[in-house]
Amino acid sequence: MALLPILRFPDARLRKVAEPVARIDEAIRRLARDMAETMYEAPGIGLAATQVDVHKRLIVIDASETRDELLTLINPEIVELSGKQRGEEGCLSVPGIYDKVERAQRVVVRYLDLEGQEQTVEAEGLLAVCLQHEIDHLQGRVFVEHLSQLKQQRIRNKLSKQARITA
Repeated sequence: MALLPILRFPDARLRKVAEPVARIDEAIRRLARDMAETMYEAPGIGLAATQVDVHKRLIVIDASETRDELLTLINPEIVELSGKQRGEEGCLSVPGIYDKVERAQRVVVRYLDLEGQEQTVEAEGLLAVCLQHEIDHLQGRVFVEHLSQLKQQRIRNKLSKQARITA
């Protein structure tokens, strides 16, 4: 397994819409393992393939407190949304930035597992937010795009300044 570099906002590659996974083979399984290792090491609770510059519809999530409930979702699709919640979000591609975002309270997501079997997950609360957040990445959206233009510009400026300092 290998740690993968995570793209940072406002990298244009984060805006690329991911393609469906056509075939679940060893390369996809290896990518999923590497993404999970990268997510846990970061540390984060979710990672989309888009964030590691692979534009396939694949996400890994572990929103459990014990960090032992890894979900790997291939070609995830939200089939139902209900309710509303507003909570603070962060992102491995937008390090150090957190802000409140409105999301659905409950979601139902259909996806393929690593064996190619169709599965459904129903989620509320943090897991529901995480699923919506990661599926946004597959559609070329970063959570800051849910914020005002002014906040987006401030975040770009802050991250540019951080990049200059660390360079």
